[in-house]
Amino acid sequence: MPQPSESNPPLHADDSFFDLLVETLGNVDEPVRGVFLQQFFKSIARIDLSPAQSLDYWNQILARRTELSESMGKRVSLRTAMVDVLAAASFLRVPILVEYEEFKKLQLNAATDSLTGLYNRRLFEEYCDKEFNRAKRYGQHLALVLLDLHRLKEVNDRYGHLRGDEVLQLAATILRKTLRASDFAFRIGGDEFALLLPQADPEQAVTLCDRLRANFELESAPMKLSTPVTIDYGIAVHPQDGDTKEILVRLADERLYRLKNAQREQTRSAGVPKTAPSIRTEPAAPTRVAPPPVSKATPAGPFAAPRETPKQSPQSERRKWERVSLAGTHAYAVISGNEKKSATVMDLCTGGLSLIVENPEDLASPFFAVLHVPILPPLRVNLRRIYTRKIENGRSQIGCAFVS
Repeated sequence: MPQPSESNPPLHADDSFFDLLVETLGNVDEPVRGVFLQQFFKSIARIDLSPAQSLDYWNQILARRTELSESMGKRVSLRTAMVDVLAAASFLRVPILVEYEEFKKLQLNAATDSLTGLYNRRLFEEYCDKEFNRAKRYGQHLALVLLDLHRLKEVNDRYGHLRGDEVLQLAATILRKTLRASDFAFRIGGDEFALLLPQADPEQAVTLCDRLRANFELESAPMKLSTPVTIDYGIAVHPQDGDTKEILVRLADERLYRLKNAQREQTRSAGVPKTAPSIRTEPAAPTRVAPPPVSKATPAGPFAAPRETPKQSPQSERRKWERVSLAGTHAYAVISGNEKKSATVMDLCTGGLSLIVENPEDLASPFFAVLHVPILPPLRVNLRRIYTRKIENGRSQIGCAFVS
């Protein structure tokens, strides 16, 4: 690669000179233009190039000026584009064609989203590769999170895009305030964000995302939106979920939309809260919930009674937390104890879950388990058994509540 020359002091020129130069060179034959540009780069930036290389970099500079002008919505000077191209090629140690503050502003505009101030999608791709390679090299965790703002479109439609922009800016502020110093946040689309969490395991990533959601709901409450916006997320963690960036991105995206689909199913049911199902370590209060009757046609859920109860009104039969069936999804839990055992997860809700186990009498209460379910990465939870019901083949269905 050509190296910068230490001879010849640089020449300084204003924008009008460069504009005249562009116009003049457009009328010059290519061989003559290449020889002239060779001397031009040597004089103005102390770079030794061949005529062919000079022509190539000149064309790159003209193309870069057009690109920057279109992306920034205003005319960018040729000398600014020249610094950007030559600096990217490691020809410039210190910018000499443009003021330092202007150059830093150019770098900032190229790397950040203008509305939120977060890093943009281009930086996401670059940092994702870098952090993923670092995690693989040192055998560390790396959590990748994809977020979006649920119902932001309704806010735009009802209140206008200026109000929607305020919601986006608030989300960016919450991200900056909540993330660790080592974490990275990016705006990668209209209402879509991405996070890179170095050295964060699945449980830490879920905890952080739940905190983000709670902080956003708290801070957005004063906006008094008739269609409250919430943060939905999908998480994938290296190395548990995959050993390539593409796998992590795909899994995080799938988990985000599984969560959103589960939410849509909830909102179709009468009286169901309009929040996405998630695992939270809240103490359950099963004695306050009116249990539905158990029949052969309707298997018991996490807070159903172990025996039949008198028929109640539809309102009193409604669950405190709507459960999401996980039958057929291969969801399972690894239960901690003297000997680890596996159990099938039948359903899940905000307050608890139900499991199919063998020898439930061997379980302590409370007990720890690691959940493996489609809507979340592996998560360690503390469970308290609420009921036990015998089923076929010597197995039992147990309903459990999450406890702190």
